[in-house]
Order: sequence, then structure tokens, then C-alpha cells
Amino acid sequence: MLFKVLIALALASVATAVPTGGLPTPIPASQCNTGPVQCCDSLQTAGAPAVAPILAALGIAVQDVNVPVGVTCSPISVIGVPGNSCSAQPVCCERNGFNGVVAIGCTPVDLNL
Repeated sequence: MLFKVLIALALASVATAVPTGGLPTPIPASQCNTGPVQCCDSLQTAGAPAVAPILAALGIAVQDVNVPVGVTCSPISVIGVPGNSCSAQPVCCERNGFNGVVAIGCTPVDLNL
């Protein structure tokens, strides 16, 4: 019986140590193949208190509250050209068709890679 309890506790500690709902690891800008790299004021999950009301107001339904969403985004047309930098959060997003208000399915981009 003690063995079962120890196994259960060990499994529980492993389950609590695994992070969930975090943002993806940054990728190089050259790996963004869904459109131009975007510069967003912030990158949060769809379920975040600051993001969920915006998505609702725009009538955007996101199936997973952990989907990364860029907020207030504009495209960075050419990486490395003066005037085309991003002082906030550069991202590569799957859905950019919301006039820059939000971009959905975003992955952080490391402009230095």
C-alpha cells in the first residue's frame, strides 16, 4: 500500500512540474512562412483577461484559450532595414487579417537569429 502512495505522489509531482499554457519558444525570422513578421505591443494567450474581451468584441472565436495572440500589431516589411525595427514583441502569426488589432496563433520571433 505504501508503494502505491509513493508512486501516486511521484506522478503528481511530475504533473505539477510540467508547464502548460505558456508561450512558444522564439523562432528565427527566416522561419516565418505565414506572412510578414509582425510587431505587436504584447503577446498573450487568448484567455488572458486583457485579450478575451477584445476577441469577443471583434466576434472572434478561438477554440483554445492557450492560443498565443498578438495585440496591436503591424507588419515589419524588411528585417534589418533602418526604420523597420520592433521595440515591442516581434511575432510570426497564422491569422493576421484583423486590421492589426489582433493576430492569432503567434510565435515569438528572435530578430537576431
